[in-house]
Amino acid sequence: MLEVTIPQTSFYDEANNLFIDINEQTLTLEHSLVSIEKWEAKWHVPFLSREPKTYEQTVDYIRCMTLTKNVDPLVYRAVTGDVIEKVNAYIDEPMTATTFSKDNSPPSREIVTAELVYYWMTALNIPYECRKWHFNRLMTLVRVCNLKNSPGKKMSKRATASRNRELNRARRNKYKTKG
Repeated sequence: MLEVTIPQTSFYDEANNLFIDINEQTLTLEHSLVSIEKWEAKWHVPFLSREPKTYEQTVDYIRCMTLTKNVDPLVYRAVTGDVIEKVNAYIDEPMTATTFSKDNSPPSREIVTAELVYYWMTALNIPYECRKWHFNRLMTLVRVCNLKNSPGKKMSKRATASRNRELNRARRNKYKTKG
């Protein structure tokens, strides 16, 4: 979870011709599948796309991430660039010690949406409680499950022959035979 403080500020509302004061507010945020699901339901575009998000979309995602109860909706009008930088840094955190070796396969071009992640969770028997985890941690779990469930790499003919020679040599030595 991330806590950010939106400072006290005032701004002029041109539509109503008046000044609006916003009190300082601390927000507790969580980048999770639940947050992504809420955001995609509103904007009807994949959150995990390479397309840059507008300022309005970014602030709305912060609203979707908010766990704090009874937040004045005007607080989101006071979100600054510093707050957005903190949120983006938090979103980019791996939130796990698990690492993967470099894979030379090209990245998938599949469009990832919340429903696709729910499918992966269902297919891999990942409990739905995990949808409230930090999203990067959930995706690491999905990747680990995929790796553990996939068959091992097939050995080359040369590697198979070498392994068999070593096994046969070990058996001959163990049973003291010539072959």
